Amino acid sequence: MDVRLKPFNFEQALARSGVVLPSQRAAAGKVAGTSNEVGFSQALNQALKGVSQAQENASEMQRQVQLDNPTVSLEETMVAMQKAQIGFQATLHVRNRLVQAYSDIMNMQV
Repeated sequence: MDVRLKPFNFEQALARSGVVLPSQRAAAGKVAGTSNEVGFSQALNQALKGVSQAQENASEMQRQVQLDNPTVSLEETMVAMQKAQIGFQATLHVRNRLVQAYSDIMNMQV
């Protein structure tokens, strides 16, 4: 059995996922003539809203599977649950890093 893998196209994968890189955001802002700069607090707020939305979506899909809704598959539900869990874990790690950085700064001697 001969198995051949196609080369991985990172740009194509990003385009499919809907992720917009900061460089692409800046280029889009320059083309449109508007400023799309997002501050840290806005970016963090958007990320938290995204994680919350993913968790709500996973919970609703779980409920629909439990109610035997034929339009919602178990596989899609499991993937949504894993995405929500990974997003939550990433958020937790970011929070822990921010708290650690804050405590390091507060403990600095001036």
